[in-house]
Amino acid sequence: MGYTCNVDWEALRSLDTSTMSSSSTYYAVGGPLLHPSYKLKMVNNSNVLVTVSRNGTSDIDVCPGNAFWLYDESQAQFPSVTVPAIPQGTQIFVKSASAGIGLIYLVSQFIVQN
Repeated sequence: MGYTCNVDWEALRSLDTSTMSSSSTYYAVGGPLLHPSYKLKMVNNSNVLVTVSRNGTSDIDVCPGNAFWLYDESQAQFPSVTVPAIPQGTQIFVKSASAGIGLIYLVSQFIVQN
């Protein structure tokens, strides 16, 4: 059976929470997305709650310590042949009230059209 698209992963991004020294400063988790992301997962393997931003100024979500979140755009029910995605070039930032112990990981899946 042939498929018209496949799923691939971008390289794993990470941030050491021990480098976070200011509750008013956002820190980039790796580089910006290289492809539109249809599944984006953040794993906070640290001991601190982090606030999440897409632009380094506005808070959009939180991720408690030793927890994760998953945005699965493939679950959207649109009458379309395209899958909604978090745009290519999006940079994910985090901030915390204090430095932590542990890493934050960002995993992104994208669709490859054949």
